[in-house]
Amino acid sequence: MSANQWDAEWDVTESLARRLIDSQFPDLSGEPIEAIGYGWDNIVFRIGSDTVFRFPRRKAAINLLEREWRILPQLAAHVSIPFSRPMYRGEASVDFPVSFLGYNYLHGRYPIGLNDEQRILSTTALAVFLRQLHAFPLGTALECGAPLDHRNLLDLESRRRRMLELLPSLAGHMGEEAYCALRQYLLAGGVNQAADKRVFLHGDLHFKNMLVDEDGLVSGIMDWGDMNVGHPACDLNVAYSYLPSKARQRFFDEYGVVDEETKELARLIAAYIPMLIMLQAADKKDARITAAAIETIQRALSD
Repeated sequence: MSANQWDAEWDVTESLARRLIDSQFPDLSGEPIEAIGYGWDNIVFRIGSDTVFRFPRRKAAINLLEREWRILPQLAAHVSIPFSRPMYRGEASVDFPVSFLGYNYLHGRYPIGLNDEQRILSTTALAVFLRQLHAFPLGTALECGAPLDHRNLLDLESRRRRMLELLPSLAGHMGEEAYCALRQYLLAGGVNQAADKRVFLHGDLHFKNMLVDEDGLVSGIMDWGDMNVGHPACDLNVAYSYLPSKARQRFFDEYGVVDEETKELARLIAAYIPMLIMLQAADKKDARITAAAIETIQRALSD
């Protein structure tokens, strides 16, 4: 049994990925391969200069990739920020028990180490992107298998309670000031239950699923497996997790009308997601991602 929720159930090595890709996609045979990242659900390999493959690390990822295969091809005409589109579908075999996907490679880097002015550059782009995404037809999304609020985000009280349960695990990785600020924020409470609102969502919008160009402008959105129909605050968390406080009003002006309850939920999610990222990063002794997660929480709580 896995010790942590993010532990891999399948170990996909570079040699295994090479063998699987070569056997099913001869046109990619011989292209150089490099492991470039991993998350809770998938490990990612770059093939040549134009393609990436994502292999599930856990059973939970199987349906997420299937969802991407069905929905993402229909999304291209609706949004303005580039995203990875599935182009190859690898089937289960004796070497690997589940399917896997290949996508176009997005150039860029994680938005880590950006200053406030660089982050502000993406204010309008992010607001317009989310306005477009949240207008995607719900009927189409549901027909393609997008679930309804699968994370139960409307229950803010339970979310705060869960975050308080996680806090002691983070104590050794956060400075005292950052830790106390997060604890005080959670203990202060607020709205306990948000009103139900439904839009089509990316569902997991955070710094490890975003790319920026050399100027720091957002250039790509990745990992769409958590797409669902739910509360817009789930994605609007970027107003707090990504943008400095002085850019938020312009973001909301560009996006459209957002009530205070939605903003409160968005801020809570902006603090919650990096807590989860930090737990995995600390376990893997990834100091860079751990530091970025802490910085994200501090930015989310700033006014």
